[in-house]
Amino acid sequence: MERTHHCDVCNKIFTKACNLKEHQSLHTGERPYCCDVCDKTFRRLYHLKVHQRVHTGERPYPCDTCNKTFRNVEYLKVHQRLHTGERPYCCDVCNKTFISTSNLKGHQRVHTGERPYPCNMCNKTFRKVEYLKIHQCVHTGERPYCCGVCNKTFSDIRSMKRHRHVHSGERPYRCDVCDKTFSDTCSMKRHHHVHTWERPYCCDVCNKTFISTSNLKEHQRVHTGERPYCCDVCNKTFSNLRHMKRHHVHTGERPYRCDVCDKAFIDKRTMKVHHRVHTGERPYQCDVCNKRFSNRSNLKVHRRVHTGERPYCCDMCKKTFVRLQHLMLHLRVHTGERPYHCDACDKTFIGEHSLKVHERVHTGERPYCCDVCDKTFRQQQHLKAHHLVHTVYRPYRCDMCNKTFSQPHHLKVHRLVHSA
Repeated sequence: MERTHHCDVCNKIFTKACNLKEHQSLHTGERPYCCDVCDKTFRRLYHLKVHQRVHTGERPYPCDTCNKTFRNVEYLKVHQRLHTGERPYCCDVCNKTFISTSNLKGHQRVHTGERPYPCNMCNKTFRKVEYLKIHQCVHTGERPYCCGVCNKTFSDIRSMKRHRHVHSGERPYRCDVCDKTFSDTCSMKRHHHVHTWERPYCCDVCNKTFISTSNLKEHQRVHTGERPYCCDVCNKTFSNLRHMKRHHVHTGERPYRCDVCDKAFIDKRTMKVHHRVHTGERPYQCDVCNKRFSNRSNLKVHRRVHTGERPYCCDMCKKTFVRLQHLMLHLRVHTGERPYHCDACDKTFIGEHSLKVHERVHTGERPYCCDVCDKTFRQQQHLKAHHLVHTVYRPYRCDMCNKTFSQPHHLKVHRLVHSA
């Protein structure tokens, strides 16, 4: 049939006048079909009819594999590809495939950098309209999706579905390398990078790489100083939501309890790491000296022994540290702050660990025992120094007479002989 209907705006040609008229509403912005329940408007009558099923609950198209139902036949066709494995839409940049054109279009914006959906409250932009809608709940406080078990509310349905696995214990997604299971596909995909060592997201300031965009965004706040999450009790700010949620200082709440020793923790992750004390599991291994660790952060810190990296610097005396918490403790040397107080003798300390070690003076506790002579010590470093008594290793040498000693304080005492 001859194409006779021509759009005078974009020159697109149609075989029917009704199709041209419908198309022209893209240019005019006309949306003549209105829902009589919520006043939402549509360009096509068909779209209005499909939308009305949101209010009626009608879902007339069932999947013949899993019996899930859908409001329109297009949604059903896309869903069926989950069962068939068909992914007919391919990205021409990275060859990643998708089950629908909308998913492909959203993905292509990763390459183009296009973020066409702006928030009208904070001007943040998004690649997909559904991401914008979820984000807007941050401003409105709206959390329309509620868990039927614990009444916890969520800003998007995907988060609620993921949460439900907490109650059911269901972890339907399995890693094909180590058989670890996950409650959602995103967690499984992130985990898979552990095996491939792939870290595709790179910081454009320091070139550090990450396994996910969320980790990269969180890291970038190190450079920007942004701390968008604020405690509504003490106004302390945090660079990520997870750290703020773990900030239970005010409530004293420690809801996660070890089933072996009954020790309580403020978050599930810390409890899991602690549990390895009982199991002996040390899954993280140094690729230089093969030393193993119970958590990834300890391995990262340990690697600095080999690299010599000391990334945390005191801006008062320029002393550098391997760990951030060591720098924070050191800063109290300059400020004079000693917030930890012994309730037996009123002595004060700059750190909690120093207080605990000191309290053993009063309690008589000596938890570190030599496995050769059974001598006990209050501090682990004292035990390590003592171990040298049983070996021939004497690393401390007097620079005047070359006499050697197993411990530094023995050398100091000996030097008094020369000074006298």
